[in-house]
Amino acid sequence: MSDFEIRTLDPGEHRAASNLFRASLHVPPSDDTDWERASRAFQPGGTIGAFDPDLIGTARSFDAELTVPGGARRPMAGVTGVAVRADRTRRGVLRAMMAAQLEDFAGRGVVFASLLASEAPIYGRFGYGLATRYRSYTVDRHRARLHPGAPATGEVQLLELDEALKVLPGVYEGLARRPGAMSRPEVLWRLYEGQARRNTQPVKAIVHHGPDGPDGFATYYVDGLQAHPWTKSLHLVDLFPGTPAAFAGLWRFLLGVDLVDTIVAEARPLDEPIELILADHRRSTVDRIGDEHWVRLVDVPEALSARAYGHAEPVVVEVTDPLLPANSGAYRITPDGAERSDDPAALRLDVTSLAMVYLGTWRPSALAEAGRIEVRDPAAAAAADVLFGTRVAAWSGTHF
Repeated sequence: MSDFEIRTLDPGEHRAASNLFRASLHVPPSDDTDWERASRAFQPGGTIGAFDPDLIGTARSFDAELTVPGGARRPMAGVTGVAVRADRTRRGVLRAMMAAQLEDFAGRGVVFASLLASEAPIYGRFGYGLATRYRSYTVDRHRARLHPGAPATGEVQLLELDEALKVLPGVYEGLARRPGAMSRPEVLWRLYEGQARRNTQPVKAIVHHGPDGPDGFATYYVDGLQAHPWTKSLHLVDLFPGTPAAFAGLWRFLLGVDLVDTIVAEARPLDEPIELILADHRRSTVDRIGDEHWVRLVDVPEALSARAYGHAEPVVVEVTDPLLPANSGAYRITPDGAERSDDPAALRLDVTSLAMVYLGTWRPSALAEAGRIEVRDPAAAAAADVLFGTRVAAWSGTHF
């Protein structure tokens, strides 16, 4: 094992970190134009590097807020750009960077960390659990129609990219959010601007206006043949309806876009009711179901006390957290909240499994049956299913 130093990078070192990350994805380094845009998505003081003596690993983060079941929001760190140089992998570099990040988050009062994993087996070792999932589907635009009873109130406004970049942050901030949704700080909107301007096809936006003002939006681009037979697909980049009427109104617009054959909706909520607003539900076909955000509970007591719970008998759970041992211990979960407890635990789980059930995506009893939760009282697993259950599927919809 080599000795290496981990420290926060200066802004002048960000480009080297970005190129190291790109190399890990087998992508060429940024040219000057790309870097000018990409550099704006780096939060000051949010990037660390491992040196031996040159840069051999990097990880960065930005500050945001996570919405938990019940609607409360707590500080979170979005983790991205994690990479180790190919000739220094499997030598403890990643573990050291993850530990340093978590210690920094805990010291700053961050309650959650969240990331999107390039490979599924990596981050469970550091307490991240698969906390939100998605499904992608395709709609046949020529044959799909909204059913007659679908909400028909509100107006849709079409925006070009420059105007959209001014309007959409405010619309997004005003929308009600699902469990698992997160705020979008300025660095994220800068990231999305860079992606949109690099896109080979123009990105457009639509905003739905309800009786009380903007209550939903979508962004999209269209690609395909530029001549007969004009076969094209409309790709949804974002779709955030704040009301059922906004969901129907945005889809009514999308289904009316001419010279489009299919609408491709990637990474949508598992329970998004596209089939229910269509006259013929078979005009929407599911392409795949995948994993979205991996969440890490940095402050377990605060995270457990922040969310709402279902109505069931109280359950005492024992949590183990090797990387942040202050989180370890027993917690009594009730419909009224959660607090530390000295009572015997009915369920025993590690912080990774706790993250998986925290937002309601997975039932504790399912994890118990899979050998991820130790059950000491059989009745407790069923009660925990109700306590941790949610009315709607957890989903973020924010990628970084």
